Amino acid sequence: MSGVRSLLRLDAVPVQNDLALLLLRVWFGLSLAGLHGFMKIGWLSADPVQFADPFGLGPTVSLALAAGAEFIGALLVVIGLATRWAALAVMVTMATAFLSAHGGKLQGEGNGELPFLFFGAFLVIFLAGPGRFSADAKLGQ
Repeated sequence: MSGVRSLLRLDAVPVQNDLALLLLRVWFGLSLAGLHGFMKIGWLSADPVQFADPFGLGPTVSLALAAGAEFIGALLVVIGLATRWAALAVMVTMATAFLSAHGGKLQGEGNGELPFLFFGAFLVIFLAGPGRFSADAKLGQ
């Protein structure tokens, strides 16, 4: 009976919290930086006037803030440097995108499923911290 219990608990696979945090940071950080942040940096030189302006700062400033959080903030999370602050910047950006640009919709045309999922991943990183495999840990923070 203990063999079945051990199998059901997946005892053969050791719990690796720090490795899990590293994978979460790299997976979501590189996805956000590469697929969304880098694209927005290109928009800065093209036509930022077409970008949303949810806080009345102007479309160029709004685009620069979003690009900074999605590219630089996400890369900081990947390497684990100033991780919780960078994750917070990404979370604010994703919450703004979800609520403002996508109207808080999770289904249908123009839904905000991606910002919703990115928000959740970066919330976990924000709450848990970067883990042992990070620049923050090496710097003793």
